[in-house]
This record gives sequence, C-alpha cells and structure tokens, in this order.
Amino acid sequence: MGLGIETRHRIARRAALEIKKGMIVNLGIGIPTLVADYIEQDLHIMLHTENGILGMGGSPQPGTEDGNLSNAGGYPVSIQPGASYFDSATAFGIIRKGLLDVTILGALEVSERGDIANWIVPGKRVPGMGGAIDLAQKAKKVIILMNHTDKYGNPKIVSNCSLPLTVREGADMIITEKAVFHCEEGKLYLREIMSPYTVEDVIQTTGASIVVDEQISVFQ
Repeated sequence: MGLGIETRHRIARRAALEIKKGMIVNLGIGIPTLVADYIEQDLHIMLHTENGILGMGGSPQPGTEDGNLSNAGGYPVSIQPGASYFDSATAFGIIRKGLLDVTILGALEVSERGDIANWIVPGKRVPGMGGAIDLAQKAKKVIILMNHTDKYGNPKIVSNCSLPLTVREGADMIITEKAVFHCEEGKLYLREIMSPYTVEDVIQTTGASIVVDEQISVFQ
C-alpha cells in the first residue's frame, strides 16, 4: 500500500532537518521532491537538478506554474534569486566533481550495509537509470526516503538486496514512515522512531539486523 500524502510530507519534513546552511542539495523523484517545501529560507541553500538548475525553489502556487520550468522528474518548480541554468553535461559535472553536500533519493530496497537498489525492477520497462548511480556514489551524504514495506507488506530494508544495485554501501541515512536509521561501518542503527510507531513495530517490519540506540527519540 502506498503512503498517504500527509505521511509523505512528514517524511520530507524530517529529511529537511538534515539540510544545513549553505549546502548544495539534489532531490530525487518521489517523496524527495517534497523536501523543497520544508527547507528554511534563511539557510540559503542551493537546490541542484540533473536537468540543469542550481537554485531551484519549492512547488509554485497553483496557477503560477511555468511550463518551461521543471525539475528532473518533470514537475513544475519555482526559482530562487541568483539561480542559474545550464545543460545536463554541466549538471552531471557538478555531481561527478563531488560538489553536492547532500542528495536525497527514493529506493526500492536498502541493505543493512547501506547498499541501494533504486533504478530498476527486473522485467519492467524503465526509461533509464537517470542520475541515480552518479548521485549515490558522489554526494557527500546520501539520504534515502521510502516506504518501510512494499505493497505486499514485505520489508524494503533487508539484509541483502535482491534487486540490481545502484551502489554498494552508499546510504548514510534511511527515513521511512516508521523510523530513522543511520548506516555506519556496515551496521544499521535505529536512533529515531516516527510517532505513533514503536521500536517493536519497526523491528517486526524490518528484514535486517538493527542496532537499537539506548536513547530513542520520537519525531511527531
């Protein structure tokens, strides 16, 4: 079952807390695109897109969309003062140079070591891998936002990914509707749960070994 809009926005709101002043940040397709609406204006961060914008803003107000202005997923966006436009070659040059402080991506599976599978389901047609491999390998910090389980209730956080990998040991954080995990030194640390879930709820629906912190915080 997919997540409700309020839950998706809460995940995005939690992820926005990881963005610090002056960062260059890339937001992936899906829940990550919502993060732009929760970034504090006084942080003066620059949002980067693979289709060639540095200085992207949040979603425009209904009726003010510009048909020529979209993010890499094709959705309308706004622009911050000082923004610049360039071709995709330059956009990927920024990524491959390692200039992104944070990338926030969706995923199909993540392993307890931080392996990420997010670009293809075998047997299904996709337009291509996009920027996922470059982003997951080159950003200084990689945050994954996703459902805790798939539509059948199977864990998406697993011991070993069964889908083709995007990158090995690439994830630094995983944020779901149930919890916040940190991937460190090949282990998965549970440090925060999302209200109203409990630690036991998280353990029962996670298919990986978890190290539970002594002090667990709760995000409302």
